[in-house]
Order: sequence, then structure tokens, then C-alpha cells
Amino acid sequence: MPTRLLRPPHSLRTEVVSPKLFSVWEEGAVGREDSHYRPEGVDGRKGGHPRSGGATGRVPVPEAHLPRTPVPPPADGIDPDATVQLTRSGERPPPPMWRPPDRAPVADRLPASAGPTAGFAAPVPQPGAGGAGEPPAGPAPEYGRPPARRRLPLAVLATVLLLALVGAGLAVVRPGPVAGWLGADRPSPQAPAEAAEPEPVPVLAGPDGNAPEPTPDGVRAALEPLLRAPELGSRVNVSVADVTSGRSLYSRGGDAGTVPASVTKLATAVTVLGARGPDHRIPTRAVAGANPGEVVLVGGGDPTLAVDGDGFYPDAARLDDLAKQVKQALGGTAPTRVVVDSSLFPGQVYGPGWDSDIPTGGFGAAISALMTDGARRDPQAAKKNFDTSHGWAERVPQPDLVAGRAFARLLGLTGAAAEVKRDTAPSAGAAPSAAAPAPGAELGKVESLPMIRLVDLMITDSDNVIAEALARQVALARDQPASFVGGAAATDIVIGELGLSADEITLSDGSGLSRSNRISPSLLTDLISLAGNGTHPELAAIFGGLPVAAWSGTLGGRYQVPATAAGAGVVRAKTGTLTRVHAIAGLVTTADGRLLTFAVLTDQTPPDSLDDTRRALDRITSALARCGCR
Repeated sequence: MPTRLLRPPHSLRTEVVSPKLFSVWEEGAVGREDSHYRPEGVDGRKGGHPRSGGATGRVPVPEAHLPRTPVPPPADGIDPDATVQLTRSGERPPPPMWRPPDRAPVADRLPASAGPTAGFAAPVPQPGAGGAGEPPAGPAPEYGRPPARRRLPLAVLATVLLLALVGAGLAVVRPGPVAGWLGADRPSPQAPAEAAEPEPVPVLAGPDGNAPEPTPDGVRAALEPLLRAPELGSRVNVSVADVTSGRSLYSRGGDAGTVPASVTKLATAVTVLGARGPDHRIPTRAVAGANPGEVVLVGGGDPTLAVDGDGFYPDAARLDDLAKQVKQALGGTAPTRVVVDSSLFPGQVYGPGWDSDIPTGGFGAAISALMTDGARRDPQAAKKNFDTSHGWAERVPQPDLVAGRAFARLLGLTGAAAEVKRDTAPSAGAAPSAAAPAPGAELGKVESLPMIRLVDLMITDSDNVIAEALARQVALARDQPASFVGGAAATDIVIGELGLSADEITLSDGSGLSRSNRISPSLLTDLISLAGNGTHPELAAIFGGLPVAAWSGTLGGRYQVPATAAGAGVVRAKTGTLTRVHAIAGLVTTADGRLLTFAVLTDQTPPDSLDDTRRALDRITSALARCGCR
């Protein structure tokens, strides 16, 4: 098998690759994206189980203590997704520590970037319209019919990133860049005091960059018998690579575009971190309108914006804080009305290739530049019921207007004055009058969590709305329309800038809800290797939210039978599921301590094979964990 060194663009590669003509057989079955197709709780997100992948790294780091989340046992002592009884009345074993391995110099194995260096510098409308909706009074996106979550503690996310950076051979001194990315220089609400916990201890050895590398023949012998499992269907495409060296160890249909489902979010995460940087924050502004007392609420694309302290996402920017700024800026002028400007995101609000029931199914939403709580109608109920509902929540069909009405109430407007309309904000530049700020003058601004934390929320909970918002941030950073089409085009641009093959990805959205998406398994392993080998430290944030096998997220109820037990704690991966589509991509440490990246995508599985197909995928990744493959 030819050696692949982080797969440079095709003009620099020696192996034969498939052209960008992706096709896949489908029957048009309606399904759900990975953590969103959840009959009878088969996804592994059971009440009380931790879901934050980053919260599971049990490695002591100076000044960063990892809280141990207690895991209450299921009522009957049995994990509903497992076929064996849990130990000690339902307790899960503590998860392993993880570090990217020590690496050899990379100058001789990385291609030069094909464009501007992706890093910390910030930087065609989609055909088809939404259906009926309230007619806008001004320019606005087209609205159609109306249509996970334990949070990663700040110290834990810092720990994961420090491990990624230090393990990759980079010198990092706290507070270092990670503290800045996480907003350590900004005040934050004081959390209630908690009892100190014992210093965590490692339970598994970390990966060893000097461990023997598996051979292609060894990997082939371990995997190929498992790939013949009938529950995987007729099309199974696989890529396995070594993170330290970047070499390809196994490829079966590795360059073939395959429906990735929610694994798409890995591409969205890498490109938004590369385009915007880990410390970028998304603003929501209020500016003076054309008439005295008129306030324009301008959406910047923050999907986590909250009305007040009872929002769905922790530590989110808040409209009540913005309202206080506006009142102060207006001085003696009383607010008279609110206008909303959500024109930053043009085009249709539901994605091409989405199943017809997704807009009303509770896991998608109308994508708008202005929304609160990911467009959830009742964010408090959504928080309370997250585990039992598996993240399903009713969404509002016109989230910008809902946000505007909440803002009007916060400004003290009632009755007819509290109704809002859509329009574009006036340009700044006019001279202010003695009684009121000039039209277009900024009256206040609040900012989202830093990008590093938005990415973690997206991956941990497989949050589709955050994913679509972040894809539009990639578009804005690369001067593309902030739409489904623009996000896809900008993703191609950034992947090319990173020196990877943009002709092995074709996207219609950033979340993976679209059945029109195609990504090759080998591009996924390239993206993961690039994020983990230390050459782009800003990309390491993708690892903070990855679910851990048999421990957290969508892998929390998996890897608990003897055939897959070797993967427990050492497989960390993003999963993806639509009806007849199953995917998994991430990292695994072999029995010898070597860190590998893998992607297994299958998009022609038998009907009604959800559980069996997932177990077949788990056996494949566990085989990599179990063997030295030499």
C-alpha cells in the first residue's frame, strides 16, 4: 500500500484517487441524524450519564482539577444499551487519560499550505425558498414551516487542550494561549463553591509516540473479516492512519465520497477553528434606528444567545445585558420600538437534502442570524427534559422575531409597541441630535462564548443548530455568503488552505442532516491527524467534546460487551446516523500505545439495523484497540 503523508492535494499525491462524482443509492427513507434518531434510548444518552467527552480525561495538570461527575446507576442496574450487567450497581469505570503522542519533526511530511495560513487571524444564495410565514417588512431570510447536554467545565476543556498541545511536542506555559482562547481575562459569574475532590490519577497509560507503528498488513488482517458483517450493508468505506507519522495504514474505499451524517461536524469544527481562531466571539449588537427611540437588534449569528440567566446554554451572551446597555446609551430618550436585522444570513433557512420532517422534528431549526437558545420555544423545559427527550425540543419557526419581542419586553415596551418588524439597520455616520444618538450608532454589544467552547458544545451534544451557525462563520471569514451554499464553499476553501484535498468533500450543510453531503473517510482521518499532530494547535479544540467509548455522549451506552470491551475508554469518536447511514470517526490507542485515527462510513445498511450496525462498527474500532497490528 502506498504511503500517504497527510494526503496533500491531488496534484502532489502519487496514489490513484476517485473523481468528485459522488453517488449513493437511497430509498428515501426518513431518518434522524446520529444523536437524533433515538427510538427507545438506543443512542446511549441515558439520564444521569455524563455526556461531555472532555470531562473524562483523568490526567492531573497543574491548576486544572477535573471534576468527577457521579454516575447514578440505572433503576434496574442494567444499562439498556448493553447486554451485560454493569459493575458495582451500575458504576462505570473511570475513563482513561489521553494525550496526542510525542511526534517526529513534521517539516518533511506536511505539504505547504495552498493558501493563506489558517490560524488565529479573524478574517450565491441557495435556490429554493421556505414556505409560508409572516411576511417581512424588510429584507430577511426566507422562512418556511416550523420545524445534548452536559456542559464541559472550563477547567476540563483547558486540560484537554493542554494535553493536546503538550503531547504534540509544543511548549505551553499556563496560562498560555489556551487561557486566552477560553476567555480567562474576562470576568465570569462566580459558581457556587464545591467540595474539593481528590487529585485524579491516570487509569490507563497514555499513547506512546515511540511505540511500534502498526503495519498495513496487520491492520488489514484485523479489520477485513469484520468488514464483511452483513449488518454493515453493501458499501463500507474505511480509512485508518497513524497520527504521529501521518501514514495511511488501511484504506477500503478511502477516497470515495460517502454520506457522513453527523460526522460532518468534524469538518465544520476544523474549518471554523482554522478560519476564525479559537478565541473568536460572535457579536450581537443594538444600534439606533432611523427614528428617535427606535432600536435595531442586529444578529451576528450567535445561536447560543439567551434572553436572561435562564437560557439553554451556560454562560451565553444575554439580551437583558444588552438591554441595560441600550437604556444607558439612550440616556433620556425612551425606547419606542424594536426592529430586527437578521439579514446577515441570506437564503433559505432549512437545508437542502434535509428529510421532510426535520424542521418539525425538534433536532433542526430555521437557521437565522438572530435567535435565542438555538430557537427552542421553551429553553428551561428543554434543559430539564434533555436526558429523557434525548435533546428533542420544539423550535420556533421565526426565531429572529421571537428574539426581537423578548428584547422589546426587556426595554420596557408593551402592547403594540412590543411588536417588532424586520428591516436592515441604518448605516452609521449621521450626526447625532441633541436628544438622541445618530441612526446606526452602536448602543450596545454582547458577545458569545469563544469559538473553542462553541465547537465543544457542537461536538459534545451533536448540536445541529450550532453547527449550521458555525459553518456560516466560516463563510463570513472567507468572504462568502453566510448561507448553506456559502458555508459549503468556504469549507472547501479552508480545507485547501490546510493543504488537504477539498475535492473529497461535497457539502450541502454544516451539521450532517443533509443526505446530499459526501465526505471521503480518508479526508476525515486527514483532518483528525492534522488537528492532533501539533502543527495547528488551534485545531486541537475538536478533541474536547469527542464522546468516549462506554463513558460519555453518543458512545456512553456502547462498547460494553466482551466483543467490544477493548475499545472502552480508548476509542474517542464522533458518530453519525441517518436511516440506513452509520458513521464513526475519531481516535483510538492500540494495545502497544500507538495513537491511530480512523473513519468508518457506511450508507447502504439494511433497514431496521440500527443496533446491529452500531455493534458492528464498535467491533471494528475495538479490533484496532486490541491489537498491535504488526
